[in-house]
Amino acid sequence: MNEILAHWNKAAMNTAIAQILPCCGSTAWAREMARRRPFLDDPAVVAASDDIWGGLSREDWMEAFRSHPRIGEAKAQSSSNSDSAAWAIQEQKKVADADDVVKIALAEGNREYEKKFGHIFIVCATGKSALEMLEILQRRTGNDAETELGEAAEQQRQITQLRLRKWLHG
Repeated sequence: MNEILAHWNKAAMNTAIAQILPCCGSTAWAREMARRRPFLDDPAVVAASDDIWGGLSREDWMEAFRSHPRIGEAKAQSSSNSDSAAWAIQEQKKVADADDVVKIALAEGNREYEKKFGHIFIVCATGKSALEMLEILQRRTGNDAETELGEAAEQQRQITQLRLRKWLHG
């Protein structure tokens, strides 16, 4: 068991919730993760995360979505801690290098998406170019609301898995 997980397993409930919350952004998810301790290893943490995420309400998903900045922006809609903000910058680093045409198209696409669906566009940005994210945004804007909520939730699940691994391994 790694040292971070060992300490987290022993932490007080409120401390454990606060420490894991930046990995997802949903308070209900963080509370349930802390309640299910102790975990033996990374795969157990990720499996529990997936199980919990799938059982959360739409409102819990929306809370997680609000913890992310829009693609191309640095600040989330809701307050996020320094780990979450740093991870978002790292995850979106290819947007910073994109040309202005792509950045403008992302900003316009984000506005159109939010107007249609009522929440920000969520995509697991790690390893994707700005142009790839723009193409995904444009494709998903054509979804109906139910399909899109499922896609956004799946992207959040993937982001959470990546962040859990970052958190567990510093």
